[in-house]
Amino acid sequence: MDYYTDYPLEKYTTFGVAAQAARFFRFDTDDELKKWICYEGHNHPEKLILGGGSNLLFTGNFGGTVLYPAFKGIEITGEEGDSTLVRMAAGEEWDRCVEWCVEKGLGGIENLSFIPGHAGAAAVQNIGAYGVEISDVIVQADGYYLDNGEAFSMKCSDCDYDYRYSIFKGPLKNKVVITSLVLRLSRVPRFNLSYGQVQEAVKKHGKINLKNIRNAIIDIRKEKLPDPAVLGNGGSFFKNPVVETSDFEKLKKAHPGIVGYPLENNKVKIAAGWLIEKAGWKGKSSGKAAVHEKQALVLINRGGASGKEIAGLAREIQSDIQQKFGIKLEPEVNII
Repeated sequence: MDYYTDYPLEKYTTFGVAAQAARFFRFDTDDELKKWICYEGHNHPEKLILGGGSNLLFTGNFGGTVLYPAFKGIEITGEEGDSTLVRMAAGEEWDRCVEWCVEKGLGGIENLSFIPGHAGAAAVQNIGAYGVEISDVIVQADGYYLDNGEAFSMKCSDCDYDYRYSIFKGPLKNKVVITSLVLRLSRVPRFNLSYGQVQEAVKKHGKINLKNIRNAIIDIRKEKLPDPAVLGNGGSFFKNPVVETSDFEKLKKAHPGIVGYPLENNKVKIAAGWLIEKAGWKGKSSGKAAVHEKQALVLINRGGASGKEIAGLAREIQSDIQQKFGIKLEPEVNII
């Protein structure tokens, strides 16, 4: 376990904004975490769990305690029919986990390639892309409650998964630390190519297989999304809003060309990027913060931007979209 005070967080978030944590603890093993909870946890009432930092925006210094689980390891734990169970530690880079599974011929998360962040945070956020969400394959999430050190093994059905939501973002936010998760992946090909341009992108790589799907997804994401090492960003800044089908039909009459995806229960998910681009924000700057010129859903740090600048730009966009479309955009990024 490592402990620091007044610790800089700039390298721990993909936005790359300047911020400090009053206290910073790094854990490499379950035993280190359990000991900290038992002997130190009660002294730190304000806690923040930090993973890969790809979904966080600090607007100033954090006066509480940052907990950084750095657990490592990926392993096959069993088989069920034509499925294989894979356990991955929370501190593993998510894309390394995807690569590992694809190399083993295990399908189910290849569409989630090249998403930044750690495996533990993927379970918290219910990451999704190109027609797939991690909740489609997750079996359980394991970890510890921070108030008493009790271990938990929570089944997928108990995680309250929804669009970019889980119980770990709601009632259990910053109250537990996930140490590992178990996924059920398939040894039999069940490819999902129905979303957007995936099928066409795969054809460029040849036959349909896990590796070519992964490479196609990487190509698409590289084309659309900036590299955080070059331009600080948190990926999609806003959630795609979900509205009633009847409301979507009204919007279509007022705004022909609006992009929406039908869901169950007479709901439609609207492409937030389309709304932001249609409103004229694509490529626009506000100080050192900006909307990416290739993908309007991504806010970027052009270099030296503060978290407050980026959050301020986000609020301007929210206000404008509300005024022009009557739709409230909700941040997908966690603003601290």
